[in-house]
Amino acid sequence: MSKAIDLNAAPVLSVENLALRFKGAPANIIDGISFAVRPGETLCIVGESGCGKSVTALSLMGLLPRSVAQVMSGTAMFGDHDLLELSQRAMADLRGNTISMIFQEPMTSLNPSYRIGDQIAEVVLRHKSVTRAEARQRALQMLDRVKIPAASSRLDDYPHELSGGMRQRVMIAMALANDPAVLIADEPTTALDVTIQAQIIDLIEELQKETGTALVMITHDLGVVAEIADRVCVMYAGHMVEDGPVEAIFDDPQHPYTIGLMSSVPSVGPRSGRLAAIGGMVPAIDNMPSGCRFTPRCPFAQTNCAVSQPPLDELGPSHRAACHYAPLETVFPEAVFQEAGS
Repeated sequence: MSKAIDLNAAPVLSVENLALRFKGAPANIIDGISFAVRPGETLCIVGESGCGKSVTALSLMGLLPRSVAQVMSGTAMFGDHDLLELSQRAMADLRGNTISMIFQEPMTSLNPSYRIGDQIAEVVLRHKSVTRAEARQRALQMLDRVKIPAASSRLDDYPHELSGGMRQRVMIAMALANDPAVLIADEPTTALDVTIQAQIIDLIEELQKETGTALVMITHDLGVVAEIADRVCVMYAGHMVEDGPVEAIFDDPQHPYTIGLMSSVPSVGPRSGRLAAIGGMVPAIDNMPSGCRFTPRCPFAQTNCAVSQPPLDELGPSHRAACHYAPLETVFPEAVFQEAGS
């Protein structure tokens, strides 16, 4: 559910024209990504696997090897800091302190050789002037905060002794231990069953409201987006193809890719015909189409779509789409209706 966000507040994280290329690649893996997130706001970045969502997050966290991933352009302003220009030492001082991340799979993110209480305490000790006893007490507080039952008896457990849902709660506790200004969550419920997914999303929402943390949620689950997002960025093949308030994206999607994503979501109620699907696959980095990268899969593609990349144009209040023919209903009224309503 959308929250009341102070749109006049300065963004806590502002990314402008981010382009990233892997060494030896013929094209940018991320190309011209721009977004901003304000205190207390939830921005969801959506798209299929391979669209560049996780790479975007890892680049902002400074977790891509600089010998492999080269920033071609752009800035990522976090307060007075450009995250893309910081040294590895300076980035390490911010990471886990004022900007944190929750990863997809907690079993590979937690160290199997260390007790969970020690792992949370280590995050606190790295960034705060506290004693080891105080850091351990903070770890206990965080386990309570993320609603792990009998937290005091769990402090000395190893990751393998916890369920998947509990491990993800530990990851959230670690990420929020120092009350960060920005939290990036990279598909934090992917490996969990549906019931536990809902609990984790509710927990993240609850903690965000308590702390006022800006949340960047990376997901392919449009149900999660509808529940928690204030704003949505839709990515395809490294490009941002549409962004806007969650209501605009769901009620009036304007990029063919966004329409395809919406149409492919199963509905609870009755429907006629087969579930819509987007034909084809996200192109590989060594086979990127010229012009609009969605052209080979787009039901509305015209000749010029394969020639020039459309700009991200304003369509409404804070609503933009990168399509030569947006708003689509003015050019393809019947086709858009069939795609979005099938």
